[in-house]
Amino acid sequence: MKQFLMCSAAMIAVAAPTAAFAQSTGSSDFEDSIIVTGARIDQGVGGIKIPDSPKAKVVLGQEIIQAQRPGQSVNEIINLVPGVSFTNNDPWGSSGGNFTIRGFGSDRISQTFDGIPLNDSGNYAVYTNQQVDPELIETVNVNLGSTDVDSPTAAAVGGTVNINTLEPSDDYGVLASVSYGNIVANGSGDRPYFRMFGVVNTGDLTGHGTKAWFSASRAKNVAAYANYGDVYKQQYNAKIWQDIGDNGDFVSIAGHYNQNRNNFGGSPFRASAFTGDKSGRFYNISGGFPCTVSQTSVPNSCGTDFERRFNPSNTGNVRLNSKFTLAERLTFSVDGAYQYVKANGGGTTSANEGFFSSGGQLFTGNYNGQFYFGRDLNGDNAIGRVTVLQPSQTNTRRWIGIANLAYEIDDSNRVRLSYSYDRARHRQTGAAGVLDAGGTPLDVFSINDPLTDGAGNVLQKRDRLSYATLHQIAGEYRGQFFDDNLTVLIGGRIPYFTRDLNQNCFTTSTGGFVNCVPSDQIAAYTAANPYSFNSTTGRASGSALPQARKLKYDKFLPNLGATLKITPEISLAGSYAKNISVPSTDALYNAFSFPAGSEEAERVAETSDSFDAGVRYTSAKVQAAVTGWYSEYKNRLITAYDIDGNATTANLGPVKKYGVDASISYSPIEQFTAYVFGSYIKSEIQNDAITSSCTATSDIALAGLCYVQDGTAYLRTSGKREREAPKYLFGGRMQANLGDLTMGVQAKRTSSRYLNDINGEIQSVTTGTTTRLIFPGAKFAAYTIVDLDIRYSLASLGMEKGAIQLNVSNLFDKFYVGSFSGGLDTLASSSSAFVNFGSPRAISASLIVGF
Repeated sequence: MKQFLMCSAAMIAVAAPTAAFAQSTGSSDFEDSIIVTGARIDQGVGGIKIPDSPKAKVVLGQEIIQAQRPGQSVNEIINLVPGVSFTNNDPWGSSGGNFTIRGFGSDRISQTFDGIPLNDSGNYAVYTNQQVDPELIETVNVNLGSTDVDSPTAAAVGGTVNINTLEPSDDYGVLASVSYGNIVANGSGDRPYFRMFGVVNTGDLTGHGTKAWFSASRAKNVAAYANYGDVYKQQYNAKIWQDIGDNGDFVSIAGHYNQNRNNFGGSPFRASAFTGDKSGRFYNISGGFPCTVSQTSVPNSCGTDFERRFNPSNTGNVRLNSKFTLAERLTFSVDGAYQYVKANGGGTTSANEGFFSSGGQLFTGNYNGQFYFGRDLNGDNAIGRVTVLQPSQTNTRRWIGIANLAYEIDDSNRVRLSYSYDRARHRQTGAAGVLDAGGTPLDVFSINDPLTDGAGNVLQKRDRLSYATLHQIAGEYRGQFFDDNLTVLIGGRIPYFTRDLNQNCFTTSTGGFVNCVPSDQIAAYTAANPYSFNSTTGRASGSALPQARKLKYDKFLPNLGATLKITPEISLAGSYAKNISVPSTDALYNAFSFPAGSEEAERVAETSDSFDAGVRYTSAKVQAAVTGWYSEYKNRLITAYDIDGNATTANLGPVKKYGVDASISYSPIEQFTAYVFGSYIKSEIQNDAITSSCTATSDIALAGLCYVQDGTAYLRTSGKREREAPKYLFGGRMQANLGDLTMGVQAKRTSSRYLNDINGEIQSVTTGTTTRLIFPGAKFAAYTIVDLDIRYSLASLGMEKGAIQLNVSNLFDKFYVGSFSGGLDTLASSSSAFVNFGSPRAISASLIVGF
């Protein structure tokens, strides 16, 4: 089976050795000169590679990637890396999920695609269901902690995930696969999954290194739990490559387009209702289906269920990678990209056909979260309310460029200078759309044909335009000493971030709530709702005017590291990095309720100092590493999202985090490989957080998690863990290669996690003679997931590049909370404390053919 895996990889691509371990082409080339000179075994063991670099990294190769379910999200695959925790919202990778590295959420992790960042330019989130097809991935490099000096990232304090796609091969070839699967759990019924994938490799078209591949895939599955909802996904990729000379120079242009059409899903429960009883996890939606929308001005519930919300996305990018040797010791590389995003999320609302009254005047628009159209929407000649679609729409256009100039002073000393550019136009709107008679949107993108008021104004629930711009310069020195046994990296970067923010609605609170008024009514609304700010108390009242602000952030960020080779197999490594995380646009817009320039309006950047130190052992049979790490944060920014993706941000102040990551991959004989990994993560908030109140009868006060001192209310966050951060993670994989048959089993244990940062739990309290439950938070139990994969080569049947693959995920059908929403002090009973069930047991079979 190992021969089949190697043959398939060779048919599609011959990987460039410099593309495997870092983010940009320049970082790859600069670091490659370090790692190839050591005794590290380049191919790794069992698909696990531990580069001998100063920073803590783990690289997953094709052997382990191809063993996972075809079509699976790359973030599910990296769940085998120490420190990484990923929860999938369905077994197939098409419905999204949530992941952390060392306890940091995805908005603190940079995910790159051939060196180009994929994080949202506004809130820095990563959307795991929009990732490239795994058959096209050469390696995934997970950097545990800091990023590279030329990385154009605004928030990578928790680590990086670098996805490197295949280089086209010199030979013509075709690879195709078809997969069918289903959820196989008690009560699941029939919930099928179907996927097709194909890639064509042109081979060398000119005899001078001009080659390309083109691929396409389509996937469809039924909702994992509810009796309503489907997921459709289609993706198209291409890469064109041109070798330049014979010294590794090249130019590559690649394209990617992904389209998802999926409903929300996960569970019908709030955190307080999750009992761990899996008998009711497969359910019918509460509003019934099919149903008929009310034709009167008194709406019914048809179309309003959580599961009937849509989360469509159209995403694409064009990527350039290149490397040029300008002189014998001088190289220049340029990476660039253009990215496009059209996506939304959200459900329906009961819109008012009448007017909004304020100050004795009538207005259309969106006020206190409700639409007022001032006209008959459904043609029943009555003014009432009508159910309409109201998603939060995002459209992004983004340009990225990374340039590196590297000079090799001599065989032991090298320097590079880098410049990185990133500019994103981020348009966020919230127009309403029409539902059909069955409660389904006529167009999931209501922006295509939005509802208007009587004057033709497109009404919005939010309306803002942001430009996120980065100019960054960086430099790095690499030196090798003592017969190349000691390698030293000394570098630093200076990012210059600019945030141009344009708020077209009135800001009504520090939580970011807005009233959106059509432009022809702004003057009248301003007069009826005067704004005032008391500089003594720091409190604002009324509605802050639509306005624009420009904010800047910059800081020098040193980046140091070293490796010391003790023996050809054993080495020591250590690194230090200073990181910055710029506040998201959501956090910055929330400050618009205060006057520009005021102390209350200031939003500071999060900064951190991160240290790693480890020992590694690498040989032909073993890849092993143990790394201790410590990170200290100032102004730790935490963001919570509601079900529609709207965010609130809090500053936890100083936070300390430290832990240990360890892994070992061992292949005593060619036919068997064992891999074991584990992590311990300690998260400790240093201060108590200020809150608005500590009412004696509140659940938080009854649990003793808040107090009042000198007239100020505080939450007891000091000494607590950050929410979502597991205390430990461990697991492993065993794989047997028995001729044409390959069998693998892998397991992952994830510890308990808290819903909020005060670490509240559901508990009983007694007041007088009455005992009742209170919900100051929730602690979700630990869980263990076991997966199985079997692959049989068809070479003995005359199909040299054919195979049949079987994948079973969650083999023992463990029922657990996967991803969940939470916040600083979110109650388990809160409507925003929703949970997503972890994926149930599922099985899939795939037929793979190629020539």
